[in-house]
Amino acid sequence: MSEVLNADTGNQYRQYTPDFADYWDDLVGWETRLAREGAFYNRLLKAHGAQEVLDIAAGTGVNAVSLAKAGFRMTAADGSENMVAKTRQNAKQYGVQLTDTQVADWLSLDKLLGSERFDAVVCLGNSFTHLFDHEDRRTALRAIFRVLRPGGMLIIDQRNYDSMLDQGYSSKHAYCYTGDGVDVGPVELNRKLAKFEYVFADGARFQLNMYPLRQDYLSHLLEDAGFVNVERYGDLQRPYARDEVDFVQQIAFRPA
Repeated sequence: MSEVLNADTGNQYRQYTPDFADYWDDLVGWETRLAREGAFYNRLLKAHGAQEVLDIAAGTGVNAVSLAKAGFRMTAADGSENMVAKTRQNAKQYGVQLTDTQVADWLSLDKLLGSERFDAVVCLGNSFTHLFDHEDRRTALRAIFRVLRPGGMLIIDQRNYDSMLDQGYSSKHAYCYTGDGVDVGPVELNRKLAKFEYVFADGARFQLNMYPLRQDYLSHLLEDAGFVNVERYGDLQRPYARDEVDFVQQIAFRPA
């Protein structure tokens, strides 16, 4: 799903127009992003013994394709049909076979997947912040919990909204969205809304609305959904200075 959407969850996927989906790879900057992040997620998943992995925020496929190339059996899902189409195109371009690609609503993820279960789920690219309703977040995490096998791992990340809200926005432009020639920043930021604007080198301009989740709150939501042993990384490192990182990664587990 990747850095989504609209405060009206009924319209949340409409901001991913075909035009914006076409620009998304320029924003991500695949090669730079994977050089800095690919080995981190690969290592976490392999250390856990994961084989079958579900990417529920595939976007245009950067993580799903990378992990499939590393040997994981990847299912890629996203809430936007336009993004799923780009994932399929990119998988073909990179010569990668994904187990499945599909449009998926997190709130009914377990119903959509039926009896299918995974060793790990990844939700990357600041994607979970597209949910603006507290109960929707709880519902989504419980659905994710149910599609994991006992002992399964969830990896979820977000921008460091604590720092943004308390100290103002800054970015090293080194993680998640590393594309050259793209100007990124919030045009509105308060405790209920982070509206980001993306201006590309050719002048194309897009805006996306996100809910600024705080780190402790997300950890509490994970525990409330039944996850245990919640761990945090900041910009892929641990320990980390809470106010000095751009992105926070949280790792949680379904009890064995």
